[in-house]
Amino acid sequence: MKVDYENLHPNSFIDMKFITTDSKMTDRFFYNLISCGKFPGPVKLGRASRWIYADYTKWKKQQIALSRSSSPHLPG
Repeated sequence: MKVDYENLHPNSFIDMKFITTDSKMTDRFFYNLISCGKFPGPVKLGRASRWIYADYTKWKKQQIALSRSSSPHLPG
């Protein structure tokens, strides 16, 4: 079954493959963030780990905002 990633509901479960594909970062990067409390931990479903799509997108927006607020402003 193919997942329609363009129409995910905020409460949809996503896997680490989705996160790493979307972000172009490694799973090791995210697991390090989780251990430091800087990325939401997974929801355990049996042996599977899944994340809430809204949690991931909130984290992503925060990273964009932090990046833009800490970067030097160019004269305009």
